[in-house]
Amino acid sequence: MLQADRAWDVETDLLVVGAGAAGMTAALVGALEGLNVVLCEKSGMVGGTTATSAGTVWIPGNRQGQLAGTPDTVEAARIYLAAMLGEHATDQRVEMFLKAGPIVLDYLEQKTSVRFVASPIHPDYKNLPGAAIGGRALGAVPFDGRKLGDDFTRVRPPRREFMVLGGMMVGKADIPALLAPFRNWTNFRHAAGLLTRHALDRIRHKRGTRLIMGNALVARLLDSVRRAGVGLRFETGLREIICEGDVVVGAVLTSPTGEVTIRARKGVVLATGGIGWSRELRERLFPDAARRFSLAPSSNTGDGILAAERVSAVVERDLDSPALWMPSSVMTQADGHLSVFPHIMLDRAKPGLLAVNTSGRRFVNEADSYHDFVAAMLRSNASAASATPAFLICDRAFVRDFGIGLVHPGTRNLTEFLQANYLIEGETIAELARKIDVDGDQLVETVERYNRHAETGIDDDFGRGSSELNRFNGDPLTGPNPCLRRIGPGPYYAVAVWPSDLASSAGLRTDSCARVLSSDGTVLSGLYAIGTDSSSIFRGTYPGPGTMIGPAMVFGWYAAMEAAGALPRFLASE
Repeated sequence: MLQADRAWDVETDLLVVGAGAAGMTAALVGALEGLNVVLCEKSGMVGGTTATSAGTVWIPGNRQGQLAGTPDTVEAARIYLAAMLGEHATDQRVEMFLKAGPIVLDYLEQKTSVRFVASPIHPDYKNLPGAAIGGRALGAVPFDGRKLGDDFTRVRPPRREFMVLGGMMVGKADIPALLAPFRNWTNFRHAAGLLTRHALDRIRHKRGTRLIMGNALVARLLDSVRRAGVGLRFETGLREIICEGDVVVGAVLTSPTGEVTIRARKGVVLATGGIGWSRELRERLFPDAARRFSLAPSSNTGDGILAAERVSAVVERDLDSPALWMPSSVMTQADGHLSVFPHIMLDRAKPGLLAVNTSGRRFVNEADSYHDFVAAMLRSNASAASATPAFLICDRAFVRDFGIGLVHPGTRNLTEFLQANYLIEGETIAELARKIDVDGDQLVETVERYNRHAETGIDDDFGRGSSELNRFNGDPLTGPNPCLRRIGPGPYYAVAVWPSDLASSAGLRTDSCARVLSSDGTVLSGLYAIGTDSSSIFRGTYPGPGTMIGPAMVFGWYAAMEAAGALPRFLASE
């Protein structure tokens, strides 16, 4: 614990460390509430994991859902979370999130360029009482990156595996038009518009400026942060938290010009991205099978959590899961780049694919959420160390129709994927089993049983296709079950998928105003933790799309409002 008897290089009201969605929200709100704010980002770009995600926020009872014709209520969300969290649903942080969520959305819309729109259908991840089919999950309105000027290069690009033609972002709604541009006039007009815009962008920019999903949210926050006059420092990472007695008064940070000490009169907000690639935290908190791959930026190394622990903060570990998981396939590209491809929803839920562990048996409803898929992998792994990785199995027709992982739909030449051992091919199921070291008789039996389910449309083993989420991500042209069809003639293909963390759930213990708690349960005055630096209010469960970014922004708002002294007035008015 460093003492404050030192000269300060910089003095400000609020110091925010980390420029992801959580940190930028806190910095933005602090500035809007009259504070002088310094926002420090360890890397050279803003956005963190949010920039490479779908950018969805899960906020029940919002006005945007009503406008989209899919109204939702906070009370319904309480019922849903009670069914999911049990006794932990009474956590005051959950109630504070539900209470402020819609208010935060409207606050940002009224005062900034941050805009959200509700999708009519975007189901919650669990089939429980109170679950919503749409309206609860919101996406950022697309943003023109050209409006940022030189700051456009500061927006962390999406994973390159999710861009096409040298940097064009593609959303789920764009895929049908790009795959079949001549099917109808609507497809042609949409595809032509995308390609023309991208061609013009590449004349002046390294990638497309049509920003969607997480990039749109990050760009809107950056635009607003700049307009609000926040002091933004890049390549400036947290080294130590400075205390004066029991009060946090500032921090030591590293920068390209050396150490900088910043005094923060109203508080320090930690938003450094959670556990990330910190070897120490991964070994301490993650199961062995899930330590190898992460979808976090390489600059996320647990700085906020580790620094806070040194001033007596504690990590909350009594959770359902220490992280939110994603099954990811891995391929070394020709240029040496290691592609870690997250299997979100474009292949797993589609009919004609199944997943097996190395016993050759199915172990999960493949169409469930990515988190639930990997949670099942890890449960399987607990009883058989060889059960990681799992394998996605399909036939050639599936690859043609839907693609698989890095292999886009309609790909005819599979040579590069076969040579890289990303795709494993067998003329028969038994041959494929030998190549992936799976029991051949068992895999044949598994495929035959799956095919019987496909004929009836009922998955007697795992209920695939029985939930709104499953059907939403399936193929509407396939019946009677949009998530099931026979695996037909060979050749057959397998892709290995590994557990990777999308975001950490284990984090610093905080109170309902995002203030960090010490080991004895008292508030560490002057220190806040938000986003994945704070423990998940959902305790490692995954209620629905955007249940990391939604609370990250809401508690970023709480931290800034509390530091500015505005929160008591807000609470008193409720």
